[in-house]
Amino acid sequence: MNRAELLFAVLVGLVQGVVEWLPISSQGNVSIVVTLFSDIDPVVAVDLALFVQVGTILSAATYYRQDIAAALASAPGWRPRAAFSDRNAETTFVVLASAATGIVGIPLYLTLREAVSGLAGGLFIAVIGALLIGTGILQRASEAVELQLKETPTLFDTLLVGALQGLTILPGISRSGTTVSALLLRGYEGPASLRLSFLLSIPASLGAATLVVVSGGGLPGISPTIALVALATSAVVGYLSIDALMRVVARVPFWLVCIGLGGLAVVGGLALF
Repeated sequence: MNRAELLFAVLVGLVQGVVEWLPISSQGNVSIVVTLFSDIDPVVAVDLALFVQVGTILSAATYYRQDIAAALASAPGWRPRAAFSDRNAETTFVVLASAATGIVGIPLYLTLREAVSGLAGGLFIAVIGALLIGTGILQRASEAVELQLKETPTLFDTLLVGALQGLTILPGISRSGTTVSALLLRGYEGPASLRLSFLLSIPASLGAATLVVVSGGGLPGISPTIALVALATSAVVGYLSIDALMRVVARVPFWLVCIGLGGLAVVGGLALF
């Protein structure tokens, strides 16, 4: 790995490590950075963005290890007849929502690879920008909803959130922004929505990275060293930044940030195209 490749890998990991905790689509922003600072094909850019998410999932799992341990502790007591009881609700939510994510996300990912293959870099960036704007509009809508204060997820809400998370395989649609907004729109409180979204992100991100490796026959189509350095950087930066950025999320209207970044990406991408 030469110096330029090392700097590129660190930049990708840095962006992923910071943006993952903000509801502005880490995959979309990483894909934009990869496209702007390299001549990598959009398919590889998408695959690399999905792969480096493993780093921030590892850092998040370390940071929230006690919450994960509590969720795993309830798993042995799971029973079909009491799937959505207080004890089993989170386990049921993660399992069924993850299944819905896979059903929607896997064929969408395969279609995405075909759609963006050979796509001009500027047009690719503009498409991501349009999806970012859509994410911002969804977040803004969720802020206006009147909470019904649901305590445990229902079967309908579980499948709905899981299916919507499958759509976030598209770069520019924020996974956390979409799932949290959907839960808020369905009447769940903010803290509960964040917790459920976080728990659901672990199998989703690991599954997406596995899909990238399986479909591509290995690591994303660049130097394995670049991919692994980017992943390691995202893990370290993600762990160091998660606490501060989670506090920022509670104070900043990120729907506006999404729309602003999306507008810039659309204009800039079309100019490059």
